[in-house]
Amino acid sequence: MGPLRSVVLCGGGTGGHIYPLLAFADCLRRHDPGVRITCLGTPKGLENELIPPAGYDLRQIPAYQLPRSVNMSLVRTPDRMWKAARAAGKVIDEVQADVVVGFGGYVSVPGYLAAWRREMPIVIHEVNVPPGVANRLGMKFTRNVAVGFPHQPAQSEALRDARVVGVPLRRGIAALDRAALRDAARAHFGLRPDLPVLFVAGGSQGARSINLAVSGAAKELARNGVQVLHVMGARNEPVPVPTDLPVPYVALPYLSEMELGYAAADLMLARGGAMTCAEVAAIGLPTIYVPYPHSNQEQKRNALPVVEAGGGLLVDDAELTPAWLERTVIPLIRDPRRLHAMGAAAAAYGRRDGDVALLNFVYEAVAR
Repeated sequence: MGPLRSVVLCGGGTGGHIYPLLAFADCLRRHDPGVRITCLGTPKGLENELIPPAGYDLRQIPAYQLPRSVNMSLVRTPDRMWKAARAAGKVIDEVQADVVVGFGGYVSVPGYLAAWRREMPIVIHEVNVPPGVANRLGMKFTRNVAVGFPHQPAQSEALRDARVVGVPLRRGIAALDRAALRDAARAHFGLRPDLPVLFVAGGSQGARSINLAVSGAAKELARNGVQVLHVMGARNEPVPVPTDLPVPYVALPYLSEMELGYAAADLMLARGGAMTCAEVAAIGLPTIYVPYPHSNQEQKRNALPVVEAGGGLLVDDAELTPAWLERTVIPLIRDPRRLHAMGAAAAAYGRRDGDVALLNFVYEAVAR
């Protein structure tokens, strides 16, 4: 298969759609510097903050939330959707795309529709069970479906025939050598090199329960020599942290270079978003997962396989208390042999080559 000339990438709304899109775009560009890469986005989505600074062409098209039930907005959807699909089609024609690759989010649907009308190859990448509503619709137009995790085809009839390729990860994470970067990463955050570090990052959505539990356990963790690097989430109210602690407790609203946090850490406390699960497993970081409770349990489904493989622990949001953390984290983080075994199990489950595996799948789809 010769090089691709032009590729349109669709994915927006949340980081879970945009980060794999960007990692895949980087992979495309590494393998073929001459390829034209065009991303479709909506005027309001997070893609506007992430895609242009990464150096990629972002074209805005109208996109509409798909209703999950039959109501008046479903009646209006066909008209709105074809308007959005016409806008996507204009972009596809202008850049003479060879293929449309979608990562989910409502902006993907017009891209899928426009490509289908032109009988162009469509490739879908899905990381959740059940698949998101946009990708479920896209699956009516193509058989080229790739997934991030081996549990997905077993758990979802819609994904039964999908190819497991892994999740495209940024090179800074996929190529991370935690041990080699550890001292520099700890120095960057003002952490001591000689004491264990708990890295806490609940994501921007719904991390308040994690923030409260960790700050509540801060004194006991510190008394036992456990340092904390705590990303509170930019959208969350800051939680007060005791100031008179004997060891560092570093609180940040946001961290753009997650690889530095991963490198500094001995153990992580996190939600169970698909990107988090893919990243920490790939780099072999033992993790305590606290799945977001107000959803269809997809975060629990994301985390469970790596936990069952021995790469982490799982705790319900309602059970996460300062006392639970003190009981669980202190003996675990002070047991290097157990941490090493958990990290090795996570790394054996995870994979670092999702970007290249997806690229090969796209080449196959175009060749077909």
